[in-house]
Amino acid sequence: MSNSMLRLCLIFLTMSMMVFMSSAITPRVGFYRTSCPSAEAIVRKAVNKAVAKNPGIAAGLIRMHFHDCFVRGCDASVLLDSTPGKLSEKEHPANNPSLRGFEVIDEAKAELESLCPRTVSCADILAFAARDGALAVGGINYQVPSGRRDGRVSLFDDPSQDLPSPSSNAKELGASFARKGFSLDEMVTLSGAHSIGVSHCSSFSNRLYSFNETHPQDPSLDPKFARDLKAKCPPSSSNNVVQLDDLTPNRLDNKYYSNLMNHRGLFESDQTLLSSHSTAGMVRNNARLGPAWAKKFASAMVKMGSIDILTGRQGEIRKKCRVVN
Repeated sequence: MSNSMLRLCLIFLTMSMMVFMSSAITPRVGFYRTSCPSAEAIVRKAVNKAVAKNPGIAAGLIRMHFHDCFVRGCDASVLLDSTPGKLSEKEHPANNPSLRGFEVIDEAKAELESLCPRTVSCADILAFAARDGALAVGGINYQVPSGRRDGRVSLFDDPSQDLPSPSSNAKELGASFARKGFSLDEMVTLSGAHSIGVSHCSSFSNRLYSFNETHPQDPSLDPKFARDLKAKCPPSSSNNVVQLDDLTPNRLDNKYYSNLMNHRGLFESDQTLLSSHSTAGMVRNNARLGPAWAKKFASAMVKMGSIDILTGRQGEIRKKCRVVN
């Protein structure tokens, strides 16, 4: 082989290795330690400011992170606005009008762009914000590996394929989470996020008025709880909202599982966790062991934040989280 051919081969091999290494970067805690040291503090400041005004924003940020990661992976696709002739994920009924907290992400991103332009991804901002929401309303803290990149695609139909329905049963929920690499116990653990936040009546009104041909009202509902819900959600009130957890509505805690044991789960997908033999014991354990549940919740949130992420030269770092560059 001639020297020139050898040099060309070496150059090609070197470039191939560089591309491989750039796409094989593993997210790590402290990813922005040198490139933007204040990144996490800036996100936390924006979250705390919003939660101080409305604790429900914490629930919105946790849910938004979940809806982002389960659809196309944790790539901030849920943050993208629709474009002419092309609706995005955020317009899907699973997200609109129920998702909230977009303005918190925008505020943090604007400050980060002024301080560290084109450095901190929207996907990482959302992961940080979900953690900070859990800390603000539940005292649940954990370290977030970062280094995600932002996706360039957001499709209206995708949530239908990946997000579980409020009417899902335990088997369907388990299968949905298993496709993303989660165990049954992790699914039950993450369901505890329904300890905070609100729901539109339309998401569960079938349990009150049209459950099935035999029972107009879901027989698994506590009768008093059902009466209270009907008072807040008359048949024509799909836009009304109620608290997911009426015991500690603004606190992320294990009271969600106590509600299930008292047949006061708001969604079918909640109450099914107690009625199913495969998950009932997990519900009872989480109701008894609050600190253990909180520790499991933190671990499961970290795991969720690693679903199908983009790294290295994949995707981009958006300048604004609502639009691609």
